[in-house]
Formats: sequence, structure tokens, C-alpha cells
Amino acid sequence: MPAWLPRAMVLALALYACFQLGSWAFDQLIGLLINVLIAFFLALAIEPAVSWMAARGMRRGLATFLVFLVVLTAGAGFVVLLGSMLAGQIVDMVEEFPKYLDSVLNWVNQNFHTELSRVEVQDSLLHSDWLQKYVQNSATGVLDISTTVLGGLFRLLTIFLFSFYFAADGPRLRRALCSVLPPTRQAEVLRAWEIAVDKTGGYLYSRSLMALISGIAHYILLVVLGVPYAPALAIWVGLVSQFIPTIGTYLAGALPMLIAFTVDPWYAVWVLGFVVVYQQFENYALQPKLTAKSVDIHPAVAFGSVIAGTALMGAVGALIAIPAVATLQAFLGAYVKRYDVTDDPRVHGRLQQRGETLLTRLRRSLGTAENEEARGGPGGAGTPEEAGRAGR
Repeated sequence: MPAWLPRAMVLALALYACFQLGSWAFDQLIGLLINVLIAFFLALAIEPAVSWMAARGMRRGLATFLVFLVVLTAGAGFVVLLGSMLAGQIVDMVEEFPKYLDSVLNWVNQNFHTELSRVEVQDSLLHSDWLQKYVQNSATGVLDISTTVLGGLFRLLTIFLFSFYFAADGPRLRRALCSVLPPTRQAEVLRAWEIAVDKTGGYLYSRSLMALISGIAHYILLVVLGVPYAPALAIWVGLVSQFIPTIGTYLAGALPMLIAFTVDPWYAVWVLGFVVVYQQFENYALQPKLTAKSVDIHPAVAFGSVIAGTALMGAVGALIAIPAVATLQAFLGAYVKRYDVTDDPRVHGRLQQRGETLLTRLRRSLGTAENEEARGGPGGAGTPEEAGRAGR
């Protein structure tokens, strides 16, 4: 046996053991790593506000605390307002449920010539097997729901704690990171950090502005239609439609449509039409102007990044995909060498004009040939001088 073979086998086994250990640790810590990533992007989003307050003499810790206090107060107020609205609406729907059921049964009896009654339907529902199984499963799943809620609260606390440290100790974190890098790499790291702050903060603030405009527009519509809980529904539409990519618009419009349907079914149609029209106005007129400087990426790239982020990390990846791609695009733009584009019609989308030019040239050449024949050119009866020139 060669002398190096035992050492190579031991080294291979050690590397395999380290790989298995690293994979196991990564699987166990994936939740914590995702929370840290969310906290980092949240810290980048509030960095401009914290830096603005710190530049005016306020301590970064206090500035970060005030920003988080405003965010938490606004979030708690929104949740309380939306919860009270939903609770009141559920109570109203439960109280009005017999009337809805009577109207549906009357329509069924008139159109299908049946004799259904509300009492029979209620008894059949209350004594059905699927309802009893659902109640049993709900009773056994109360503990699981409580565990999920507590786990979500702990995760939210972890995210806020890490984001507070990232924002409050941002300069210290940057100094610690640059201390292990050579001077040439330090400039690149600081530049990447600055781009990430600009893109993430710009994305958040532009989305917040669009959410405000969307909320005001939908609030006016709901007030005109007389739909209850117009302020809470407007806030819901503005936030959900802007901060949940791809499907946020449809989720945001479903709740106002449901509430409007309880008032008048035609109101739900009006709300649906307004949501569709406003979405087109936002996509083609409002969003390009507000996000041109903050997150300047192509809509197809943004959509693909959202799909990729969702496939990798679920809802979290969908939320941070656009600012992450915008940051990467802006950072790599400084290292990609660009050249002047050739003046070709295919580059500028003038294929039709080029085709017209070729047709014009063809007609011109045909006209020249006809003129030559008219003057007695080659094969014609022209003057002797022209015939001599043609022969030569």
C-alpha cells in the first residue's frame, strides 16, 4: 500500500464528515438565516431615515428606536382597525345570514320548482358528518394554532431585534467588515453597501407613496358607493397591493368586493372594474415615474426575480427579490463595459421603414430602366451616339 493512501482516505472521510455536518447545521439554521436576511433588508430600508436623524445630532440608537416605534405604532393601528372591521362585518353577516339563506332558497325554489326550507337546511348542516369531523379537527388543532402564533411572534421579535442592531450599529458593522479587507476591496464593499441602502430605501419609499395614492383613490370610490369601513378597506388595498408582489392586487381587491357585495351586488362589480382600471393606470403611468430613479429595472426582470425569489424562499424571497436584483444590477453596471450601438434600423425598431426604403429603391431602378427604354437605350431605337455608347 502506498504511504499516501491512508492519509488520503482519512482526508476524504474527514471532508465528507465536515460536509455532512455543514449540511445538517445549515438545515437547522435556515430559519435563523432567513430571519437575519429579512432583518438586514429592513435595516437597509430604514437606514436613510436613521442617518438623517443622526446627522442632526441624535444618537443612532435613539433614532432607530423612534423609527421602529413609528413603524410598530402604524402596524398595530392598522391591525386593530382591520380586526375591528372584520369582527363587526362577521357579526353583521352572521346576523343577516338567515335573510341571505331565505333569499337563496326562494330563488332556488322558484327556478327549480323545489320546496326547500331554511329549517331543513340548517338541521341537515348541523347534523352532517363533515361538520362534526371539522369541529373535532378544529378542537384538536387548537394547540397547533397556538404554537404557530407563538412561533410567529418569536420570529417577528427576532427580526426586529436583529434589524435594530444592524441599523443602530451600522457604522460599527461596516468598520468591522472593512477591517478584514484590503483597502481596494473596502471601497467596493462600501460602494455596494451604499447602493443597497439607496435601492432598498427607494423601493420602500416609492411603494409607500404608491400605497398612499392607491388608498386615497379607493377610499374616494368606497365613500361614493357608501361601502362601510372605507378607511380600513382603503388602507388594506394600498398596503397589500403594493407590498405583496404579483398577486397582491387581487388579494387587496377581494375584501372590498366582498364588503361591497353585502351592500349591493352591483357595487362589487363597480369595485372590480375600478381595481382593474386603476391597476393599468398604475402600471403604465404612475409606477414608471415613481420608480425610475429608485428601482430602475425592467418589468419582465422584476417579475422573473419575484418568481425566482418565491421559489427559493417563499413569501420572504418575493418581498426582497426586487430590491436585491436592483442592487445587484446597479453594482454590476459599473463593471460592465458598454459600447456605442451601431446605427442599424433593426436596433432602433425601424424594420418597416427599411422595407419601405428597399421598395422605393426597387421602384426607382424600374423607373430608370423604363426611362432608358424610352430614350432608346440598349435594345431600343435611340440616336446613333446613344447606340454607340450602349454598344461600348
